[in-house]
Amino acid sequence: MKNSTLEPQKDPMGQAIADYHKNGKAAKLRVLSSMFYEDEIPVATLFRSFEKMSAIEQEMIRLSKGRTLDVGAGSGCHSVVLQSRGHNVVAIDISELSVAVMKERGVDARLTNLFDETFTEKFDTIIMAMNGIGIVGKTDRMEEFFRCAKRLLNPGGQILLDSSDIRYIFENEDGSMDIDLAAGYYGEVDFNMRYKNIKGESFDWLYIDFDTLCFYANENGFECEKCLDGEHYDYLAKISLKE
Repeated sequence: MKNSTLEPQKDPMGQAIADYHKNGKAAKLRVLSSMFYEDEIPVATLFRSFEKMSAIEQEMIRLSKGRTLDVGAGSGCHSVVLQSRGHNVVAIDISELSVAVMKERGVDARLTNLFDETFTEKFDTIIMAMNGIGIVGKTDRMEEFFRCAKRLLNPGGQILLDSSDIRYIFENEDGSMDIDLAAGYYGEVDFNMRYKNIKGESFDWLYIDFDTLCFYANENGFECEKCLDGEHYDYLAKISLKE
């Protein structure tokens, strides 16, 4: 399955990033889901420095090596930090507006996505920050994700990604779980975003627990290692091809 790119009129986050880059401020970027209450992304945080990144993001940057691909890079904040540390970085995003902003920030940014088979460059590290594995959408696309990884990774290469185990949302006080096993994997969530008068289309987003990630990695010829636990059911993982 090939994810399409986003045109500006259907791209709330890209417009918010473009506004903040141009004006130093942006309106409210709203996040809606059938599973959660409405939330908001503070747009300024998308331009944060290394010092303001989470411990997981900082460790991801420290562990990056060689030529690095920043997937779903948004404003390019991770690419900017990596470049400042001497890394050769390519950033990809499906947002035309975000790619334009990254280019203005000096990032080698491409308007493409991980699932585009015509994108065949090779990398030593692939980073997927801010629950970047979410772009897979559903667990039934994990096999496709690992095919993409094999296409893009150099021998000895690695994927660094963070995600969250959101089962805590369904946990009762007695420890029992209100999860409908017939409804599919509990970490599959639908979202859409709104910014000013721009309403994005609904999209699938995946939160995957570490054990499930390891299962799919092993099934597809990869090894999975937990590098760091976060403060709220999140974690940093390193994935590499089995030798």
